[in-house]
Amino acid sequence: MSFDDRILEMRKRGEAVRKVFGKERFLAVPIYEDVLCYDEQAIAALSRKQTAVEQAAPEDRPALIKEFAAMRDAMEKKPNSPERIYLWPADIKVPTTTEYSDNSEYMFNHDPDFRPYLYEMLLPEDVTPKGAMVLCAGGDHGNTVLTEAYQSAKDLNACGYQCFLLLNRVNHNPWNAIDSGADTARAIRYVRAHAAEYRIPEDRVAFAGFSNGGLTGDNCIQYFSGNQKMTDVYPDYVPDELDKYYGAPDAFVCVYGPRFPGIPFDWTGVVYPPTFFAVGREDNAMDNLHHMEPDLLQHGVKTEVHTFAGVPHGQAGISFVWEQKYPTFEMWVPLADAFMQDVYKNN
Repeated sequence: MSFDDRILEMRKRGEAVRKVFGKERFLAVPIYEDVLCYDEQAIAALSRKQTAVEQAAPEDRPALIKEFAAMRDAMEKKPNSPERIYLWPADIKVPTTTEYSDNSEYMFNHDPDFRPYLYEMLLPEDVTPKGAMVLCAGGDHGNTVLTEAYQSAKDLNACGYQCFLLLNRVNHNPWNAIDSGADTARAIRYVRAHAAEYRIPEDRVAFAGFSNGGLTGDNCIQYFSGNQKMTDVYPDYVPDELDKYYGAPDAFVCVYGPRFPGIPFDWTGVVYPPTFFAVGREDNAMDNLHHMEPDLLQHGVKTEVHTFAGVPHGQAGISFVWEQKYPTFEMWVPLADAFMQDVYKNN
């Protein structure tokens, strides 16, 4: 089954729930994605309640939706909450190649006027950073940000990395590969431009993508590595100061997000960075891995692959919301740390 077919299948499965839950769930998306601004226990409980609604029998949903909405509306931002760092200046239009103008049926977690942004998750001043990591959650973001971005960033903070949560235009939800990759390149450029402020070498900016976020990293590399420029895909784009910096990562950590078989990849002008894969052996992404890694090896890309017995999809950072049933999968974090340090040592 192709990536497009899987996206259509997921949307069909969610249609019945969306008809009764779409707006209420949609209104919670900014809370999930601004996770740093809220109490951790309360926001994890909200995510669990969302899952209860989505998995409930139709006759049980109305009462659960009321409970969910009450929990959501009671959420209050913490004092002195961090601010979003918007990737594109407010006075310019975000460059796009995607036609998207209507979300009235709540098909997607973001409206057409969504503006991509970052959150900082930085180390104490008395800790010397090993480098920086930009993290992109999977799916259509929303509550996946809690586990695959926020908790994973906390784990990578503990390993010594300055971390940044990327809330980008989501690949195939509905934005295309170019637009999702462009936001990623912009985020990487932002971190490089502020390398001195973040106390990191400019050439130690990695990207971690989870599931659909892994496809986003692949998109960034395909369109914005090497000497490729924004104007190659956005002819009317006017470069600014950030465009002076390199837009692809120095290392790519792809967590159950390898490219789907059949998705075309144009290697013209591409400079693919060393890549780390972590995939559970009960994950359909294993099929993707069997397709993508040989392609990288054929093009001389350094790779490291770790597979985990018995582990299904979507387990990165899951302990933020749910009991971790597959603790061995958490080994991907120190393994990725060792991989990145080896990459940087040999730069």
